[in-house]
Amino acid sequence: MLFVCYPKCTTCQKAQKWLEEKGVEYQFRDIKQEKPTEQELRQWHAMSGLPLKRFFNTSGLQYKALGLKDKLPSMSEDEQFALLATDGMLVKRPLLVGADFALPGFKPAEWQERLEG
Repeated sequence: MLFVCYPKCTTCQKAQKWLEEKGVEYQFRDIKQEKPTEQELRQWHAMSGLPLKRFFNTSGLQYKALGLKDKLPSMSEDEQFALLATDGMLVKRPLLVGADFALPGFKPAEWQERLEG
């Protein structure tokens, strides 16, 4: 399992602690040091079954600075993937990626359900 996060993010820290308490083995990846590629983002989005908007860190400084709240609705999916791949800080985190799933954001109940399933 791949755990993609930003180490200074408190939600990411909570998620990491949660994984460790559950004894879940994972590969750690710092999203700022090693940002996801467009190909990875496309694959994770497909596995998630979620709208692409859920992969954007809507509370992030970068999201707000770029005015994405107003720009995203008129952007094509290709443009959105390309934009996400330019800066890991635009991507919703933490991100838990398994063999057949991708969960953006930390929702303990969702993560628990997916890990048990």
